[in-house]
Amino acid sequence: MTTIKPPRLRKGDLIGLIAPASTPSNEEKIVKGVEYLERLGYQVKLGKYIRNVHGFLAGTDEDRASDINEMVRDKNVKAIFSIRGGYGTPRLLQLINYHALKQNPKIIVGYSDLTALQLAIFRKVGLVTFSGPMTGVDLWKVIDPYTEEQFWRLLTSNKKVGSLENPLEEPVIILRQGKARGRLLGGNLSLLVSLLGTPFQPALRGSILVLEDVDEAPHRVDRMLAHLLNAGVLRGLAALVFGKFSDCKPRDPEEPYLKINEIQEEYTAKIKCPVITNFQYGHIPKKLTLPLGLQTTLDTKHKRIEVLESCVS
Repeated sequence: MTTIKPPRLRKGDLIGLIAPASTPSNEEKIVKGVEYLERLGYQVKLGKYIRNVHGFLAGTDEDRASDINEMVRDKNVKAIFSIRGGYGTPRLLQLINYHALKQNPKIIVGYSDLTALQLAIFRKVGLVTFSGPMTGVDLWKVIDPYTEEQFWRLLTSNKKVGSLENPLEEPVIILRQGKARGRLLGGNLSLLVSLLGTPFQPALRGSILVLEDVDEAPHRVDRMLAHLLNAGVLRGLAALVFGKFSDCKPRDPEEPYLKINEIQEEYTAKIKCPVITNFQYGHIPKKLTLPLGLQTTLDTKHKRIEVLESCVS
């Protein structure tokens, strides 16, 4: 597959905001997210249906997909940012105009539930997308400087990305030593598992796979990793990287359970590739942005993940 890189973002460019999953919890998050982008010198276009409510969704599937496809078709829109995740993006995958996106590639940003859309886009288009901050989650309030600097560097610079480095106070932990090279793929564990066996799952063999999740009981994390193991995914990786598993605690701590780190160690013992954990990525305020689809290396001796190319053209 040929990898497509979107054009880099420049001051004055138009950014489209969408809600492909759940509705923003309040109007303030929409307004302040727009104000943040405008302070930085960008223009903003709101999706027509971002304020809609359809149960736990931001409008019907057709409405949410329409907002995405409209932003893709609008050649003035240079980037598409998600306001929030939540639930519902997998319902849209059959409604996306992938052909139009291939003809008019642009920056697409989000994480969590957006994982399904981003991996589907890579499978269908080969477009590099960005698993990073969302306007109604991270950008509408005071954003962590570490998160902000790395995020905008990736979107605006066509230089080689280089190292994705944890903060000094959060060193990565080595579960299995080694070196590896492969495409950087992954995102939210629950959403990646939901794509297995579908035409929207990208080829994961030989990839450096990054996984994170939030608010999942340890036994559910274990079940999903068992699914990846039984499906042959884990044994085909170049490397496995565990990000942050936030609030992944047992429902009843009085009952016997395995901790997340114990689960990770057990699955490391079942595979042969290099494995690290505590990578600074996930549902956390201070996080790295991942350019999904790029050639990347992992070197456990130097505790380094390095992206070998630029992520925008």
